[in-house]
Amino acid sequence: MHDTGPGGNWLLWLLLGVAVAFAFLRPISPAAWLGLIDWQTMGALTGLLAITQGVERSGVLQGAARALLGRTRTARQLAIVLCAVAVVLSALVTNDVSLFLLVPLTRELAAQAHLPLARLVALEALAVNAGSSLTPIGNPQNLYLWHRSGESFGGFIAMMGPSVGVMLALLLITIVLTMPRTPIALTKAAQPRQTQPRLLAMSAALFVGFVIALDLHQWGPALAVVLVAYAIWHREVLRGLDWALLATFALMFVDLGQLVALPQVAGLMARLPLHEPLPAYLAAIAASQVISNVPATLLLAGQVPDLKVLAVAVNVGGYGFVLGSMANLIALRLARVPGALAEFHKISLPFLGVCAVLVGWLVV
Repeated sequence: MHDTGPGGNWLLWLLLGVAVAFAFLRPISPAAWLGLIDWQTMGALTGLLAITQGVERSGVLQGAARALLGRTRTARQLAIVLCAVAVVLSALVTNDVSLFLLVPLTRELAAQAHLPLARLVALEALAVNAGSSLTPIGNPQNLYLWHRSGESFGGFIAMMGPSVGVMLALLLITIVLTMPRTPIALTKAAQPRQTQPRLLAMSAALFVGFVIALDLHQWGPALAVVLVAYAIWHREVLRGLDWALLATFALMFVDLGQLVALPQVAGLMARLPLHEPLPAYLAAIAASQVISNVPATLLLAGQVPDLKVLAVAVNVGGYGFVLGSMANLIALRLARVPGALAEFHKISLPFLGVCAVLVGWLVV
């Protein structure tokens, strides 16, 4: 179990404490407790973690990092390249999958050069939240709202385009302000890791098959294939899984499910003037900061009649606090660097403030 995530495992212990408190204050059956967990998300996360671990252990990232460092001159240029890739990938294969591909590479880059790893990962988290906001398949909240809206694929992109344009402009400005133009200084050459082409090939095949299976909603059999394959041929991959991250997400579902079910929360929703664009916009952003933007979408979808306002607001709500988007948690956990949480908030909170005002001016 890794202990170098955002502030160690403090979030895991906090969520566990909240779950214990709910067990006394609002007791439910074990079956209902398990029913609060989104098992499809948990299955997808487990499979992607295992495949990412396989790619890392194959040794290919070390060579890829050397090649990328050989083609970029400054830390700012490298950040722009990584964030551009993150934006494109997240629009096509979701924000979480993009991070599973990019953060391990970024960590390897920081191992070979003097780079601010926590800052780079924070910028990548902003980038995938921006890129995934554009398309119906970029993140779970967009997929859900797209199905509810009845918009065409292109129509949804057109609806989100202006807001995403603002996000991308702010992202570029943030990179310029936070990343220096100083030349990249390489560290002492590390001992080249022995590559395992067969492990890489197997992990690549599993990744493609797993993503296709997720799109077909066949996560159970796909996860079984991934776990069995590694258990038979590369058991060390499963031993390296970040079980603490999986437990954190499971407890998030339990705690948020219990919180949303409280009568006080339902009463608050009934009192808010969510039929008006500005209150709905602000409520969606605020709710995302507390319970993450996917649960906030599910909570507000039946209360906010303007789906464009809701879609834009919950995507903006992915910035700010680390809980705003589950992608933020994944990015910081994969980074495995002390101080990542503080560095993330130093960048993400001002970004949310400016983005909320500018995007709000467009849509409200």
